[in-house]
This record gives sequence, structure tokens and C-alpha cells, in this order.
Amino acid sequence: MKSILDVQNLSVSFAVYGGEVQAVRDVSFDVKEGEAVAIVGESGSGKSVTAQTIMRLIQTPPGKIKKGKVFLDGQDLMSLSEKEMQKVRGNKIGMIFQDPMTSLNPTMTVGKQIMEGLIQHQSLSGAKANERVLELLTLVGIPNPETRINQYPHQFSGGMRQRVMIAIALACTPALLIADEPTTALDVTIQAQILTLMKDLQEKTKTSIILITHDLGIVADICDRVIVMYAGQIVETGTKHEIFSNPQHPYTKGLLKSLPRLDQAKDEPLIPIFGTPPDLIKPPQGCGFCSRCDSAMRICETEIPEQTKISDTQSVRCWLQHPYAKEQGSDAGKEASA
Repeated sequence: MKSILDVQNLSVSFAVYGGEVQAVRDVSFDVKEGEAVAIVGESGSGKSVTAQTIMRLIQTPPGKIKKGKVFLDGQDLMSLSEKEMQKVRGNKIGMIFQDPMTSLNPTMTVGKQIMEGLIQHQSLSGAKANERVLELLTLVGIPNPETRINQYPHQFSGGMRQRVMIAIALACTPALLIADEPTTALDVTIQAQILTLMKDLQEKTKTSIILITHDLGIVADICDRVIVMYAGQIVETGTKHEIFSNPQHPYTKGLLKSLPRLDQAKDEPLIPIFGTPPDLIKPPQGCGFCSRCDSAMRICETEIPEQTKISDTQSVRCWLQHPYAKEQGSDAGKEASA
């Protein structure tokens, strides 16, 4: 299957008062045509920065793309001028942001906001543009579109505003849709509706999706593949079945253990991941998860592990799965307890 997006060795930093925050560190992944990929991890792991870099939305300064390339259908987005990139945003790549109330313009009707992309990228106007907006409002499940098209964002509920954001993102039928925490500001019932809507739309439009989230629990139904990020790096990637049934990285295992389960007893406590993420102004010399890992070895403190392939579709950045640990045998166990 052809890759629609190919991210290669991406590193992004931000200049702050105390130094330089290395927010994204040597990240590489791809997204196939029609595939839904989740990027998961706790706050500060680099998920949203990765998404914003793909869209070239990183403010410079303080942000800076240190290295890496991003190819969309063979075109290197990092080499485009800002004017050329404006033709890509909203046209070839659509994005849904976390908070629809702050993302929508409160002074414009939702119809005009959806219409902006159609006018700019598809040269539609008048009756044709209006007809397409009504189609999109119907597609995302907004009732009475003939009335709603002339209403303002404050006249919509949170869930309906998020549906408007999805309509804006899908207006020009982009090849890739990036959804950055699209359900964070919504209650649980509305979250389920939005995720179901995104799944249905993906099946209808065959658009590739990147879903950015900190919650592994919401990706099982909508995504084909999962990328786990920690401390600015990808620590594990695999199909959703592999990640949920056979996680390899201690951080992925920790995320899954911290999720409530239907078969869990009422008095059974959740198991948190103790400790805090590392300071990315001075990243650890070795594995970023070392200080929070119960199975850490001495080598974890001093050297960053390379990606180890578990299968054709699953890989992990962890010394425990590296040939080194297997070669060390019992000595590795001694190191882990030292």
C-alpha cells in the first residue's frame, strides 16, 4: 500500500529562558493511503508538536526545525515557501484542533468559515459553494443545515462545534486529516459520537487520519496502527492488536495498566506510572524512560537504544528487546537490579 505521508528523522526544538527544549527528537514514521494512525503519549511527549510541524505551524522563533524531512505524496513540505504551504493546508491536509471554540471565528457564521477553504482552494462561489457547505453539514451530522449555515459558533454546543471543525477540515477532501485531541473538551457521550463520526467519514472518504491523543482507550475502534511517543521520541509502534495484546515497551505497558477495565473489581486500584518525564532542556543521555522503569539496566542510563523489530509491523526502542539483553543473559538481570 502506498504511503501518503513519510516523516524522516524529524527533530524540533524551542528556545526558552532556561535553554533549548528538544521537543521532538529524531522521529520517523509513515501513514499509508486510507490508514488511520494514532499517536499516543502523555502531555509533553511531542505528539502535538509533531502534528504542527507536519502542517508547518511551528512559530519561528521560538521554534526551530533542527533536521528532518516530511513528504506528502512525494512532495517535501519542509522545502516549500510559506505561500506554497498555504496551498497545502486545508487542501491536501486538513486539521481538527483541540478546542473548537477558540479555533472558530466568533464573528463569522459557520457557513462562511466552511466556505473559506472552498473559495481559496477550489474556486467555488455562490450557489455551488453554498450547496457544498450544506452537503458537508449534513455529512457531519448537523441537523437543519439550511438554518445552521447562517448561525454563529456560540449558537452551537461543544459537540456540534467540533462537527463544524470536521466539516471545515474535510471541505476540500484532503488526502490526510490530522485530529489533535479532537475530543478533549467534550463529555464522554459526545466523545463517542465524534469518534464514531470520524470512523464513518474515513470509511466513506478513504481519507488517511492521524489521531493525536493521550488516551489509549479511545483509539481501539478508529485506528489501524498505534505510535507511542515518550520524551520526544517514538518508543513503540505496531498494529492496534499488537499494541493492546502484546506491548513490548515498559511505557506502553504502563499506559495500558493505568486504564480502567470492564472486568476490573470496584476496589481494585489503577496502577499509575510513578515518577515524572525527563527535562527535555537536558534530555537523558540514554533511554528517556529509564528513571521510571522497573526493568532498567545500566546501559539504559548511558545509551539510547535503536528500534528493534518484533514483527513486520511492530518495533520497539528498548534495550530489553534488543539483542544486547539476550546476549547478556543473566548478567542483564543483574544490571537491571543494580
